[in-house]
Amino acid sequence: MMKRVFKSLLCGSLLLLTCSATAQNQSKLQIPVSEADEPMQTGPFEPTWESLRTYEVPEWFRDAKFGIWAHWGPQCVEGSGDWMAREMYMEGNYKYNYHRDHYGHPSEFGFKDILPLFKAENWTPEELVRFYKEECGAQYFFALGNHHDNFDLWDSKYQEWNSQRIGPHKDLLDGWAKAAKKVGLPFGISFHADHAWTWYEPSRRFDLKGPKRGAKYDGWLTREDGYKPNADGSEKWWKGLDPQKLYAQDHDFSDKTWDNGSIHGQWGWGGGACPPSQEFVTNFYNRTLDAINRYSPDLIYFDVTVLPFYPISDAGLKIATHMYNHSAAQHKGKNQAVVFGKILDEEQKEALVWDVERGAPNKIIERPWQCCNCIGDWHYNKGVYERNGYKSAATVAKLLVDIVSKNGNMLLSVPLRADGTPDEKELAIMKEFGAWMKVNSEGIVKTRPWQIFGEGPIADSDIPINAQGFNDGQYTKAGADEIRFTQNDKYLYVAALGWPKDGRIVVKSLAKGNSRFVKSISTVQLLGYGKLKAEQTEEGLTVQLPEPTNRILPILRIAK
Repeated sequence: MMKRVFKSLLCGSLLLLTCSATAQNQSKLQIPVSEADEPMQTGPFEPTWESLRTYEVPEWFRDAKFGIWAHWGPQCVEGSGDWMAREMYMEGNYKYNYHRDHYGHPSEFGFKDILPLFKAENWTPEELVRFYKEECGAQYFFALGNHHDNFDLWDSKYQEWNSQRIGPHKDLLDGWAKAAKKVGLPFGISFHADHAWTWYEPSRRFDLKGPKRGAKYDGWLTREDGYKPNADGSEKWWKGLDPQKLYAQDHDFSDKTWDNGSIHGQWGWGGGACPPSQEFVTNFYNRTLDAINRYSPDLIYFDVTVLPFYPISDAGLKIATHMYNHSAAQHKGKNQAVVFGKILDEEQKEALVWDVERGAPNKIIERPWQCCNCIGDWHYNKGVYERNGYKSAATVAKLLVDIVSKNGNMLLSVPLRADGTPDEKELAIMKEFGAWMKVNSEGIVKTRPWQIFGEGPIADSDIPINAQGFNDGQYTKAGADEIRFTQNDKYLYVAALGWPKDGRIVVKSLAKGNSRFVKSISTVQLLGYGKLKAEQTEEGLTVQLPEPTNRILPILRIAK
């Protein structure tokens, strides 16, 4: 354990600890993971970029185009939104105030005490996954394995704070995996707990003002504290559990730990982030391999820069290698698995599938990629519900079409309440979107990009990606003047990202004499309707649409 260096604690001052490793030498640190408990599976891949770059994205994923994600866990209990288990420890924050007013002060009632309230009492995984597939058009399904809150949502061998032992008293991943298998959907698991090390640092703060000024939050607690009786003499519910196995704070603080935004500059383990211990790194590695070996997911997702603990440890490379080799062993030597990474360079994009959070590149990407997005907040947020802040079915459709035109897939999170159910507004949106998908999936599923992805004001603009992504706000503004293209062997599909008010679409890229589609066009079909009159001139292909039964967006079919 690294030596803690305490600065003097004065009335009203901040408690700061200095991390022994500086930002300058941190990139040189190596934290080799131990395989003593969970050996990495051997096979055609080795834990090197050179070996992983031989990876080929499986055709089933290229065909799928659309998945749904149950980004669901104990942070949904309060309904205050994503990252509540961190922000409930930030004095003055909305989530801090909500927690204090409804549950108690974080020095007395911390996130650990939220866990027993996560009951999942109305959770019906088979019904939900069947709905996602049959009514929404999902081609694969994802479940949350753990979040930054460090709580494992399965009967975990290596994390005592898990859903089998606390809260639902159920192995949630087992339920999701069986439900996905029953309906024939590829199954994915997302793992986020590698960042608990820095993410939970606010749990060791204290109030700087008010009646609880100076009272330390519960991130300081240890296993021994569980054996001390409560003020009324009763036993603590968590007696026998070690809070540090949840909060992971038995280490030095990172630089600028009281700066709420500093974590974003430290996400890749630079910028003064306190390096994780080998014990912490190995624990995450063991937990991830345990889940892969138990549930044999087809996809795994990490909310990280590149891979977990990269570049300071080999843990992430070994997890990816294990996943690929595990899949190959199950598929006669051919890997059918997908591993996602964020903020990848061009070589890393050959080894992993690039994930863009809430956004998209404004060009066709040669290798398949994925956008992860959400119709609301990542964790269930009552505020989004109350202000009608969900993405509409039309917005979901236009984002999907835009992404697919650029060789991407979209993974859409539909947040569940703590009891395991979506609310009625989410259901209505997904049913409307699903009705549109039943008519138009032909122009999405199993398609490939055309020679260009589209035309229009947005298509012709320079729209940069911000860090992991975060530029989808540009695409939600798209209207009928934005055209996107997809194709298969028989047809070219043309989608307008909105229904034109006059019902008239002009596709400039298909003007008479264009070099990309030389065949003369006289007949165009509207999916779900039939033939339309079309006129091809030097100005473009003009198509008049019928009066729509819905105004989400039209997709046209043109024989090649």
